[in-house]
Amino acid sequence: MVRGLRTFKDFQQSGEGIATNILADRLRKLEACGIILSETDQSDARRLNYRLTEKGVDLAPVLLELLIWGARHEQTAAPCALIANMAENKDQVLAEARRRWRDRDSTPLLPAFTEKNTKGRKERADE
Repeated sequence: MVRGLRTFKDFQQSGEGIATNILADRLRKLEACGIILSETDQSDARRLNYRLTEKGVDLAPVLLELLIWGARHEQTAAPCALIANMAENKDQVLAEARRRWRDRDSTPLLPAFTEKNTKGRKERADE
């Protein structure tokens, strides 16, 4: 929803460290529940793209709250300033997530986290 991941390979390489059999099972379960759907990639018919359904995108407020809560209480790779901005502008973040879903815009809502843009997270976690 926020990182722009679309394919099995994207999810597998996202840094979560999830085993391929577990990932495949979770994607099947999410599809069975109507939260995501799979579509054949237009440029490569051998590849599937996963997309949130309307039911899935309606989870955005809950997921945003979990993301903010997690970043406040656990050490994460998310930059403090980014999380603070999202917490202060929840309505705009949710509107943008919904717009990107509606327009099929796969541009990530969150940037890729690097060590450079996470500086300060460890210091805050140690306090």
